[in-house]
Amino acid sequence: MRTATESRLIPFITQREGEEAAPDNLLIVQHASGPRLYYGDEDAKGRDRPIRGVLWARCSFNPVDEHEMPTGKPQWKFMHPYRQMLMMQAMRCQVCTQPARTPLGFIFLAGPKDHDLTQAEIRTNQPPVCRRHARTAAALCPHLENPMVLLARSAPLYGVHGTLYGLGADKKVRVVAQPDEPLPFGHPNLPTLLGSQLIRRLSSFQVLDLDELQRALTLAA
Repeated sequence: MRTATESRLIPFITQREGEEAAPDNLLIVQHASGPRLYYGDEDAKGRDRPIRGVLWARCSFNPVDEHEMPTGKPQWKFMHPYRQMLMMQAMRCQVCTQPARTPLGFIFLAGPKDHDLTQAEIRTNQPPVCRRHARTAAALCPHLENPMVLLARSAPLYGVHGTLYGLGADKKVRVVAQPDEPLPFGHPNLPTLLGSQLIRRLSSFQVLDLDELQRALTLAA
């Protein structure tokens, strides 16, 4: 069994065993502007639509420990959709939830083959990490062996990754597509998307390794 200290090293965004997708209870309602996806018991306070009116995937929450961190065995391949969204929206560290800004900008980690650096813009579903936990996050995730560090001055919101729904011939709500690429905000299909990951875009950034990052931050301190 993990100690409290060890538990805190599991990134906050990691989904835990026992945290399951809630029954979707989805409806599609036709409006003058087109179809729109809803939960049948949608939260009246808007918590089901936390970002620009996009309906968000529900997932249960395990109890938290004395450090307000989730408990349960980590499911390393999965990010909890709501916790991912919270950290990405607030630009907080995906490991410890503290503000992620550094004197040189925001630290984003990626696998060595995740992005084509010849492109002018990179889109990421990985919330930033703080300086303290950059190495920790890389060490905990096998995907981030020999990680690429993207040090960005800014990272504006881009859009949402998720699942598109529609009505079948039987008038029941069904999955119609699971786009490989996120939909940008303003896309006409967003009203029938169930969001699961918030996406930011990086267009002004440096590419470093972890040692270069630490040297640069030390000089900037």
